[in-house]
Amino acid sequence: MTEPVIAQQESQPVTIVVEGYGEIQALSGERLAVALERGGVDILHRCGGVAKCTTCRVEFTAGEPDEMTIAEHDKLTEKGLLGTARLSCQIKCAEGMALKPVQTEQNSGLERGKAISEEIQPEAQWTVRPGASTEG
Repeated sequence: MTEPVIAQQESQPVTIVVEGYGEIQALSGERLAVALERGGVDILHRCGGVAKCTTCRVEFTAGEPDEMTIAEHDKLTEKGLLGTARLSCQIKCAEGMALKPVQTEQNSGLERGKAISEEIQPEAQWTVRPGASTEG
């Protein structure tokens, strides 16, 4: 008896529209903060992308993902931002996203912060954002 072959899902190129910056190219499933930086957006991430601050926040105009990490949910709740902003360090890129970066080096005068990893940190535990189309 042979084992079933499980196809690995390859990351597909996606286009993200960033207000004030135009279109950037990313890979589906890639960490949004990483894609923004690579695309020339000077997004802040003062905590290093571990959902401890809110400097990497973005506001979606289209394509906001329904899923969010529990770390993102908790930090946005703590700061009174749940439902108004998202943390780019906790989001996976997908086609159809359009957003506005809230804090950048240019508009804040601050430095970005330490480099962030390719993988979402802390280890992602997922929930559904308030108002999501998949929410009961």
